Amino acid sequence: MSNNTSTNKSRNYLNPYLGGVLLGLVLLAANFVSGRGLGASGAIKSVVATTIGTVNKEAIGTMPFMAEYAESHSGNPMKSWLVFEMLGVIVGGFLSGAVAGRLKLKVEHSPKITSRRRLIFALAGGALFGFGSQLGRGCTSGSALSGMAVLSLGGFITMMAIFGTAFALAYFFRKNWI
Repeated sequence: MSNNTSTNKSRNYLNPYLGGVLLGLVLLAANFVSGRGLGASGAIKSVVATTIGTVNKEAIGTMPFMAEYAESHSGNPMKSWLVFEMLGVIVGGFLSGAVAGRLKLKVEHSPKITSRRRLIFALAGGALFGFGSQLGRGCTSGSALSGMAVLSLGGFITMMAIFGTAFALAYFFRKNWI
């Protein structure tokens, strides 16, 4: 009986409505403090620009977008506040999992598929979403949430495209999760 209680206790998650309100407050604070919204793709660009510049300093000059991005951050893209934001998200996620007792190295998946297939689909989905975020000039949090927070039509269109595509494709990929 106590084992079941501890399992249920470790599965307690934040109320989604409260989580949404807290996310909105974080977004409001980011706009107020920094003058811009949240976003993860800017941090990834900073890491990529720094990596390219470290490996081959001349190579970054052959990529106009990366050169412009590196120069716009005073020569060191890693000093962008978005990098620190993403580090905080990663550390906060680990701390939250550790405090709640959910920090485990396992792959959750449907009994109908293997862990390997689940990881391949997760990697492919992440890569496609990352590529799409560059085509759309920002990730979900940057384009959709931050855009909607400032009542940008592009933000609403981005959110509709993200959820519309997910809804349209969910039927075909449902056996990977159900």
